[in-house]
Amino acid sequence: MVMRFQVIIRGIAALGLGLILAGCAQDIGVDQHGRKVAVERLEGQWLVINYWAQWCAPCRTEIPELNELDIELRDQSVWVFGVNFDALQGEKLSQATEEMGITFTVLAQDPAERFQLPRNEVLPVTYLIDPQGRMRERLLGEQSAEGLKARLAALKAEG
Repeated sequence: MVMRFQVIIRGIAALGLGLILAGCAQDIGVDQHGRKVAVERLEGQWLVINYWAQWCAPCRTEIPELNELDIELRDQSVWVFGVNFDALQGEKLSQATEEMGITFTVLAQDPAERFQLPRNEVLPVTYLIDPQGRMRERLLGEQSAEGLKARLAALKAEG
């Protein structure tokens, strides 16, 4: 009887742990506002992932272009995400994005490992990720909305 009870308890514990872990897989961290970012926003669509810093002058220049791109391409399953190069978190990240005028989603957790992105020592850097989660292009330096749209169109045409 005791043995059977232990097996039942272990089963319930394993089920509970599985549900907890499954719930954790549903988000990839939070954004600059502390809101959870669902993993679905990073899967099955084109991503533009831009690394920026407050001290980076070209980053400041390209932010309005990325804001525009984010709004313009949302309906086409293209998402713009930012990542702070200095790994700011919480209120510091929120303040920095506000100061920079960033309206697109900034991820508090760096997705570099998830997409096997190489570390860069120069900024800004922008990665184009395809719907299969593969990095298709690394663009160094300041980007424009028009230039990014052209690169995305070319990559989509390549398949």
